[in-house]
Amino acid sequence: MLQKPRGTRDFLPAEMAQRRYIERRMRNVAATFGYGEIVTPMFEEQELFTAKSGKGIIGEMYAFEDKGGRKIALRPEITAAVSRAYVNEAQVAPKPIRWFYFAECFRYERPQKGRYRQFWQFGAELIGADSPAADAEVIALSYELLRCSGVQFILKIGHLAPMRHMLAGLNTVEQKRVMAALDKRDMNLFENSLASIGRADLCEPLVRLITAQTLDDVWAVTGDIPEKPRIEETFSCLKDQNIPFAQNFGIARGLDYYTGMVFEGFADNLGAENQILGGGVYRLAHLFGGKDVPSCGFAIGFDRVMVSFGELRPEAAPIVAVVCTPASRSAAYTAAAAFRAAGVTAVMDLMDRSFGAQLSSAIKSGASYAVLIGANEATSGTVTLKNLASASQKKTSLGEAVDEVVNDSC
Repeated sequence: MLQKPRGTRDFLPAEMAQRRYIERRMRNVAATFGYGEIVTPMFEEQELFTAKSGKGIIGEMYAFEDKGGRKIALRPEITAAVSRAYVNEAQVAPKPIRWFYFAECFRYERPQKGRYRQFWQFGAELIGADSPAADAEVIALSYELLRCSGVQFILKIGHLAPMRHMLAGLNTVEQKRVMAALDKRDMNLFENSLASIGRADLCEPLVRLITAQTLDDVWAVTGDIPEKPRIEETFSCLKDQNIPFAQNFGIARGLDYYTGMVFEGFADNLGAENQILGGGVYRLAHLFGGKDVPSCGFAIGFDRVMVSFGELRPEAAPIVAVVCTPASRSAAYTAAAAFRAAGVTAVMDLMDRSFGAQLSSAIKSGASYAVLIGANEATSGTVTLKNLASASQKKTSLGEAVDEVVNDSC
């Protein structure tokens, strides 16, 4: 028996209904913020991703040569592709540009709970606005997207300027070692990294920075750095919008990529693999041949959001089972078409079951209503509408039956 490739999944209808339900809610929220959807190719030139993340990412990608000898990769993430699309298609468009996406990505890594080789991201990019209000809008959007999904999470927000200020005396290699230790949240590795480069003196002030509970605690460590007013105004914008968050100036999302505000979201019940959101302020367009432009964006790990729910039950729309005899099948087709035209799911028997067996099957299938059309109903042009939850039924016109089911779903 052939099996699906490792790190991929089959989604059967019940699970897809749950995923589409959350996806629709997220799309609606993005639209209310004024973000329009962008779709980019599933595969791009490898250089697009190595320019952003370095040659080392090739080992994590599905990378190959096509029949023309071009080096191609299935996209491992979307931000680089969106930036490339901006350079190709929208540099002269009015600013700011508000785009969102929902797309599958591919990474060749060890599969585990919440981490797959084929996975989906829901994200957004704000391009061309460089202000505290812009940073706050993107963070607010990320918060509302997670909130609307129903997942339990905490949002952590920081800024790279204080960390850069503290590490200014280190060279690039030393900075990366310290940041890598922070990114792993391993304090022993963090302390050893500083000791190995002869900067154990930085340990105490850096710990004070990453454990600071208020902005005043941060300034007590760093002093009045140039970015202080912007950080304070961004936090103020978030508080004005009643966005709950925890400050964290130990977020290590890459000194060589992000340029300012950074933020992450964590689900309450996913154990070690609990990060479901990551984002920040960056500048990428110049890497792809465009003019330098400020941007801020994020990506939500849609699969991890779904895993965190466990057994999710989206609001179920009513399903109508149309039950008929061979003689009344024409009337049954008419009834099914009327319900479908009103946006109601209507199913009919395809296995030549008896009238009673059709009704029994409808109950077992989880249908909400049965529309019974026997000889009497076919002759009189009526239907019998049976509520399968209460077992109550009544004979009525087809139009009234449709209206009742539609009103029940509102």
